[in-house]
Amino acid sequence: MNANTIPVTDKSFATDVVEASKTSPVLVDFWAEWCGPCKIIGPALEELAGEFAGKLKVAKVDIDNNPMLPNQFVVRGIPTLILFKDGKPVATQVGALPKSKLKDWIAGNI
Repeated sequence: MNANTIPVTDKSFATDVVEASKTSPVLVDFWAEWCGPCKIIGPALEELAGEFAGKLKVAKVDIDNNPMLPNQFVVRGIPTLILFKDGKPVATQVGALPKSKLKDWIAGNI
């Protein structure tokens, strides 16, 4: 994983996302290694995690290794980004966007 994003698993989700989002919003990227669009937005999310440091945490869930979470949050396509605040999902973005659009979406929802 990269320096600005944190890997999250089925087991660590409650602590890393639900509890953490009570103090700072957490953006969860549901992705897979074989997903082309996921690979395209990965570097942009890493950069945005650095740009929003202190205001937002960015977490990544590998859906192949963590099958419970995509089912729990009805992830039908990837990449899917879900923003959590106060322990609850508040915004969802499905599909790849350019970095500028991702930044606008994040800024408009945090």
